[in-house]
Amino acid sequence: MSLPQRYDAPEIGLTGWSRWIWRQLTSMKTALILLLLLAAAAVPGSIYPQRSADPNGVKQFFDNNPELAPVLDFFQLFDVYGSIWFSAIYILLFTSLVGCVLPRTKVHYEALMQEPVKTPTSLSRMPAFEKSSAPKGLDPVETGMQILKRKGYRVIKRGNSVSAEKGYMRETGNLVFHLALVGVLIAIGVGGGYSFSGQRVLAEGDTFVNNLAGFDSLSPGLFFNPETLTPLSVTLDKFEVDYDFSNETNIGAPLDFRATVTRKTSPEDPGETSVVQVNSPLDEPGASLYLTGHGYAPEITIRDANGDISYSGPTVFLPQDSNMTSIGIIKVPDNQPEQIGIVAFFYPTAAELSTGAYTSMFPGVINPLISMNVYTGDLGLDSGQSLNVYALDTDRLTQVAGRDAPTPGVVLELGQTKDLPNGLGTVAFDGIKRFASLDIAHNPGQVWVLLFSLLALAGVIVGLITPRRRVWVKSTASGFEVAALSKREDPRLEEVVRELTREIKKRK
Repeated sequence: MSLPQRYDAPEIGLTGWSRWIWRQLTSMKTALILLLLLAAAAVPGSIYPQRSADPNGVKQFFDNNPELAPVLDFFQLFDVYGSIWFSAIYILLFTSLVGCVLPRTKVHYEALMQEPVKTPTSLSRMPAFEKSSAPKGLDPVETGMQILKRKGYRVIKRGNSVSAEKGYMRETGNLVFHLALVGVLIAIGVGGGYSFSGQRVLAEGDTFVNNLAGFDSLSPGLFFNPETLTPLSVTLDKFEVDYDFSNETNIGAPLDFRATVTRKTSPEDPGETSVVQVNSPLDEPGASLYLTGHGYAPEITIRDANGDISYSGPTVFLPQDSNMTSIGIIKVPDNQPEQIGIVAFFYPTAAELSTGAYTSMFPGVINPLISMNVYTGDLGLDSGQSLNVYALDTDRLTQVAGRDAPTPGVVLELGQTKDLPNGLGTVAFDGIKRFASLDIAHNPGQVWVLLFSLLALAGVIVGLITPRRRVWVKSTASGFEVAALSKREDPRLEEVVRELTREIKKRK
């Protein structure tokens, strides 16, 4: 009994494997999988706060979830759209789409430029066919060619027949769609490289200047150049919130937010007043300002034991709930005799609970109150390390006033001044301002993305509504034959054949 013969498969080699990987990557199936994967990868960006858009929200998430937040941060879930894994999916998708689109673009271009096909031997096999006698002295082929030319067909005469084709706009639409799709991808990539997105918190009366020092945080693109920043300054004159008082089940819900600003493009510019709203950004050449958040900035003045002012001005308090109960951090490194750190709570409409704690009953300012926990010790501001202005490291500080301290927390009503414990000085609650969180962004590729997207849409529409028809007229011994074929279902195909037959017979 003979054993089965064994055959050794040829070595694929590096070139073969490279071709196989490229074909897999540039297949439409892979492109669709990567597109779905990109959409799924973007979901965490809408679930968790992002550093590029809401750095305050990220800080608050860390405070509320001290164990979970570092794990999420390790997987870059607070920087989803700039993460390594999201960028990898995007680059693979870009490569896959370009590899899919360009070969198809070549196919559509060749289809657009090709001549009408040769006349089939048997026209009677076509889905629309009609045979007719020809009047004496009539050349049906020449007559049919003239009629078809007049109707916009591309025609060519071959012997005793004429071939005609119409609907090349369908291929033009497909060509425009594929080229526009490549344009969209390039515009997104190049525009993202030259784009930037920055954040700035402004209290009423503060001014933002469009330079590197003017941002609280900045996320530049790969090719961003600070010298391209447009000269611009924006002053927050007033921030207003409208609350719902008409709906009993929804009293206190915010209805509208308005930031009144004065913008200038040069020192000599007298300034122009504009209103920035949630869905109505301030659009300037080279930058657009979006309203992304708001809150209160109580004006606080601290004097040290010598009576000298060691801290003064509006302090941003971050909202913690819908009634605008807010937390603010005050660091006073120049206070004498000791440095002071304060964790303060602001209640726009304060009410005392049965436990003795305070809460806010309404987001608007009706009965404002501030409570403070006071700490002393080295604030760490001289260490050279960057510290979060919205957080206070209390582990190395000593609490001298508050719930867990020998001295009760300092409670201030608007306009009050009180002594700090241990002769540290005094603190005053002078006034209340509002603050607005602004996102300043610019992407030069946005206009091109819109343009190419509209071109792609137009190409799809043209490709869908334009029928592709082939028509033949052939001279026979008994007269002539007319036939037509469409690349897809065409309810007018038989009507086209009948009309052409009638028009040929009418010509003499």
